[in-house]
Amino acid sequence: MSQETSIQLFENAKIRVVWDDEQEKYFFSVVDVVGVLTEQTTPRGASTYWAVVKKRLLEEGASELITNCKQLKLPAADGKKYMTDAADLEQILRIVQSIPSKKAEPLKRWLAEVGSERIQQMIDPELAIQQAVADYKKQGYSDKWIANRVKSIDARNELTTEWKRSGMKEGRDFAILTDLLTKAWSGKTTKEYKLFKGLTKENLRDNMSTIELALNTLAEASTTEISKRKNPKTMLQNMQIAKEGGDVAKAARNQLEATIGESVVSPIKASDYIRPIEDGKAQELPLEGESN
Repeated sequence: MSQETSIQLFENAKIRVVWDDEQEKYFFSVVDVVGVLTEQTTPRGASTYWAVVKKRLLEEGASELITNCKQLKLPAADGKKYMTDAADLEQILRIVQSIPSKKAEPLKRWLAEVGSERIQQMIDPELAIQQAVADYKKQGYSDKWIANRVKSIDARNELTTEWKRSGMKEGRDFAILTDLLTKAWSGKTTKEYKLFKGLTKENLRDNMSTIELALNTLAEASTTEISKRKNPKTMLQNMQIAKEGGDVAKAARNQLEATIGESVVSPIKASDYIRPIEDGKAQELPLEGESN
C-alpha cells in the first residue's frame, strides 16, 4: 500500500491522516478522533476509551466492518512510528456517531471537508488529472514526461477496472499481478525495480524514464486487451494474461535495445535529473548511458 501520512488540525487538535493510493481513500487515526470527541488529554486515555467503545459496539452486534480497523504505522509524539488503529471515512463516521459529544457534528463536517477534494476528483477524474499535471509541473518534470505519465495513469485505471471485473481484489491480488506483468517486460518485480533505482517510499512510475513509462503502459494496455478477449475467471488465468501482456512490452524492449545497443531499464531516478526550476523548463530524463 502506497501511503501518504499527514497531520491535520481540528480546533488545534492534531489528527493523523493517511491517504492510500491503491484504495483511493483516507484513513484516520481512531485514537486521535476519539481523543477529540472525549477531550482526553493523553493518547493512553484515548486508547483506553476506544477499547471500551469497541467492546461495547461488538456486544451490541455492530458490524465488524466498523470495529475491524486497519493497523497502520503512524508517527507518535516521540518521533517513532507505532501500529495504530486507522479507519476509513465511513468507519470513522460510524464511530463518531457512537460517542456522545458536542463536537460530533463539527467533527463530521471537518471529516467531510478533508475528503472533499479527493471525493470530487473521484467523481470527476478529469479534476484528478488536472491536479496531477499541475503537481508534476511544480516538481519540475518536463511536458513530454508528464504527457506520458498521464497516459500511464489512464492505462493503469483501465487495467484495474478490468481486474475488478474478472473478480480480482485490490491489494494483494493487484500486487501479485502487477509484479508478474512488470517482471515479464523489465526482468524485475516492482520491489526489485525500486531497489535497482535506489527508491524507498517513492512511486516507481514517477521515477521511470519516458521510455520505461511507455513500455510499462504498453504492458498494462496489452494485458487489459488480452483480458477483455479471454475473459479470465480465476487468479491463475489472470496471472497468465498478465505475463502475456508483459511479454508484448518485452518484445518491444528487446527490439529497441537491439537497435540502440543499450538497456532502457535504467537505475536513474527522478531526483537524479529534476533540478529546481529557474527558467520554467525541466530537462528530459536521459537514457542510460547518456550524459546528465
